[in-house]
Amino acid sequence: MLTSGGKTMADDGRREDDRGPGAAHRGFVVMEFLLEKLKVLNYEEEVLTKHNMKSLSRHYFVSSPFLSSNPGEQFYTFTIIAAWLINEAGRPFAEPQEYDEPNATVSNILAELRALGVKVDFPPSKLKAGSGEHVCFVLDQLAEKALTRRGFSFRRPNYPAETTEEESVMEDDAELTLSRVEEEMIEEPDEEEEEENVMDLEALKLRTSHPETETSSKPDEILEATVDAAEWSLEVERVLPQLKVTVRTDNKDWRIHVDQMHQHRDGIKSSLEEAKSYLDKLQEDISRTLEKVSSREKYINGQLEHLIQEHRGAQAKLSEAKERYQQASGGLTERTRVLAGISEELERVKQEMEEKGSSMSDGAPVVKIKQSLTKLKQEVLQMDVRIGVVEHTLLQAKLKEKSNMTRDMHATNLQEPAAGPFC
Repeated sequence: MLTSGGKTMADDGRREDDRGPGAAHRGFVVMEFLLEKLKVLNYEEEVLTKHNMKSLSRHYFVSSPFLSSNPGEQFYTFTIIAAWLINEAGRPFAEPQEYDEPNATVSNILAELRALGVKVDFPPSKLKAGSGEHVCFVLDQLAEKALTRRGFSFRRPNYPAETTEEESVMEDDAELTLSRVEEEMIEEPDEEEEEENVMDLEALKLRTSHPETETSSKPDEILEATVDAAEWSLEVERVLPQLKVTVRTDNKDWRIHVDQMHQHRDGIKSSLEEAKSYLDKLQEDISRTLEKVSSREKYINGQLEHLIQEHRGAQAKLSEAKERYQQASGGLTERTRVLAGISEELERVKQEMEEKGSSMSDGAPVVKIKQSLTKLKQEVLQMDVRIGVVEHTLLQAKLKEKSNMTRDMHATNLQEPAAGPFC
């Protein structure tokens, strides 16, 4: 753990054995000091009220298995207080938001801490938990820097010296002082019935402070009483309750403490002897009861042995039935999946059949077919007419060619006889 003098945690204890047995509890002390520093800095009004946060407990940032923790809330509170302390120490620092990146926020806080002159030799991941000795160290150092900037420092307390009061011994061996009588009267204002019967302390003060006036008023010769003794006794009995003075014991006196210790010791001894007898008797009763319970348990186990065996067999059968049920449930799930696929395929086929049926019942395609047939017939007729015209034209061409050939043949035959006699 890092100390307020600037020592690092590695220097303070590199091994757990070197740190001593109290090192595990040092975080509690640092957290208590930190809370006092935060109160001096008035963190309740400047941080808690502003962010609507609850007050910190004495060990809020201490990491312990015996303390309840909320890492998210603790980390957010740590970042808010650290940012406020950095600003109080004279360094500008933006207030972190709840959804900021934790690694970046912690790194920025450690960077500001190093800038303030504090040596840090632990990784930023130690602060992500929101609690622990590293968190307490960082906040303690920041609070120390903020207090230094404000010019505040803790001093050692000055304890007032205890003064022993002078005790005056009275003729009746009662230890009484006028100041104690006045305090007793002030501390017991509830006794309204005895206020009228309290002796006149002012007159007593005057008598004790001015004894010379009494000596001067004393007669020179002995006075003789003229009051009857019986009446004097009655008057004494009447005023005796009014002369009662309560003596308040001094609680700072060590003798009173010793007497109280002896009284408490005697009371504890007497109570222990009485309680020990009761506890011994209770122990015997509990032992007998345990023996009875044990014997009764053995008897019941012997009587119910066959029922236990039957119960075990029933448990085994139940386990087998559960296993079969699980296997059947697995097969049922697979069959359910197959059925869903088949149902989907059936719906698709039904939809196709409905589409085909609707298309078959529709007369528009038939009308189109008839129109197409009629158009084809007309085109066939036109083609037949064209074919006839072409055939007629071809026949005429053939006939014309044939007539031309015949004519040429006749002409050739006529020329050959005419040339014969001149040869």
